[in-house]
Amino acid sequence: MFTTRPELLGTFGVAASTHWLASATAMAVLEEGGNAFDAAVAAGFALQVVEPHLNGPGGDMPALIWSADEERLRVVCGQGPAPAAATIDAFRALGLDIVPGTGLLATCVPGAVDAWLLIARDYGTMELARLLRPAIEFAGGGYPLVGHAVATIASVETLFREEWTTSAAIYLPGGRLPEAGKLFRNPALARTWTRLIEEAEAAGGSREDRIEAARRIFQQGFIAEAIAGFAAGNEVMDSSGRRHRGLIGGDDMANWRAGYEEPLTYDYGRYRVAKAGPWSQAPVFLQQLALLKGFDLDGMDPLGAGFAHIVVECAKLAFADREAFYGDPDHVDVPMERLLSDGYNDARRQLVGADASREIRPGAVEGFSSTVRVGERRGPVLGAGEPTMALTGAGDTCHLDVIDSWGNMVSATPSGGWLQSSPVIPSLGFCLGSRMQMFWLEEGLPGSLAPGKRPRTTLSPSFAFRDGEPWMAFGTPGGDGQDQWSLIFFLRHVHHGMNLQAAIDAPTFQSHHFPSSFYPRQADPGRLAVEERLPPETVAELAGRGHDVEVIGPWSIGRISACAREEGLLKAAANPRLMQGYAAGR
Repeated sequence: MFTTRPELLGTFGVAASTHWLASATAMAVLEEGGNAFDAAVAAGFALQVVEPHLNGPGGDMPALIWSADEERLRVVCGQGPAPAAATIDAFRALGLDIVPGTGLLATCVPGAVDAWLLIARDYGTMELARLLRPAIEFAGGGYPLVGHAVATIASVETLFREEWTTSAAIYLPGGRLPEAGKLFRNPALARTWTRLIEEAEAAGGSREDRIEAARRIFQQGFIAEAIAGFAAGNEVMDSSGRRHRGLIGGDDMANWRAGYEEPLTYDYGRYRVAKAGPWSQAPVFLQQLALLKGFDLDGMDPLGAGFAHIVVECAKLAFADREAFYGDPDHVDVPMERLLSDGYNDARRQLVGADASREIRPGAVEGFSSTVRVGERRGPVLGAGEPTMALTGAGDTCHLDVIDSWGNMVSATPSGGWLQSSPVIPSLGFCLGSRMQMFWLEEGLPGSLAPGKRPRTTLSPSFAFRDGEPWMAFGTPGGDGQDQWSLIFFLRHVHHGMNLQAAIDAPTFQSHHFPSSFYPRQADPGRLAVEERLPPETVAELAGRGHDVEVIGPWSIGRISACAREEGLLKAAANPRLMQGYAAGR
């Protein structure tokens, strides 16, 4: 099959991400003797600078990490919780029935930075100054701003000029839109990281002690103080059409830390796929596998209507269960064992018919409600919702994968704190996230807002074993599309023999049938977006089966990257869509 570029092969190390500068940063760290964890951390901080419309230091970051020394896979939870003051009653007192998609009210505790530092402390080998050096150089010295970032800034230019003037000071330099491909700088962010390093080094002790000091400074020192002060001291216009202060305070920052969890897994033939828990949407990938294993996918055309129809109809069922049952397991019971069981999915599979379903049909689990909430349609608001899906349908967030010569592997999906989520904190050079928009302001749902609770994020890195051996780290941006796009990639790779790059490049599709995770949380039952490169006969048959088919641009869906270990070789591939993602290796 045609590919835009080769699947990369090597033995020393590979990296793949949504931006070539991050992939290059990861490889540079590997070449200097760092391991995959060092490389991922450096690349992660670089992504915060070079893809500011897709993630930032005020955002979130889940990861799956495989330690070759420990022979252990761990989930890193960098999803911060709701602040202590974030109650349903507090929002209702403001006259709100839904969490705004932008502004300070939607801010959770930032989780990405602490999660990266946790990985660096426990699994890395390099000093923090080395890991942050590329980010500081990009922010202070400049980097070429991609066209997609300029388009995002243009979409919120009026908001920046009239309301979020601290953001205008950085993202409208000289009072003008920046130019794509020209050097762009964020000196305030460079100063923030430089000061963090200086204060951490002054704490002394071992490398691990200094990184732990950096964690403490971010959560309790000058950065936390600036975050709490800005949230309390500024009324900010948000997607409600009104101005509100933030709810996050210094105690919220000080009382939370990123941590480790055991992954959820599902066995699919010779493969075992691992994901984060139901505080993310990640298990929906596993549920789709549990449904799909009852179909003969090997015998289906990977570009045919039969394949697409089966995958989409199974996605509808799994995502309906996401809406009905998923939530932070520290706060609500989630029947994951039942949702992944053979008996449950054998019964659910019988609902897949020859024609497209227009219903949202969660399953029945004894002792659990299967209520599904759908948001109301609301007028467009600049900056609200997913950061780029609303602009081009091309995806959002970032992703990176790294494998080193020792066999360490990382799959990470940083997101949130994008430039259009809330105003820049001028002393820090970054803004806060809006992940709390994923909560419901209604009692009794798994996703109901509560203090200290994690929102059900869409962020969903992936990891797979093959024949019991650690095999592939992969993932994608894309909001609700993440566990559709990455699943289609996985199926085409394992069932149809496409190599990593071919499976990424192949024309794909995405269902919008179920409620969106983003403001205003609406659903489009039956809607199926397909890239126009799919064969016309496939598109026609899908429409004939009752799908509300929307043909969009030929390279519009998916931003997957992947790295794999196989028979002594390391492999890597990255998405050509948007002309940003690249793999590297040797």
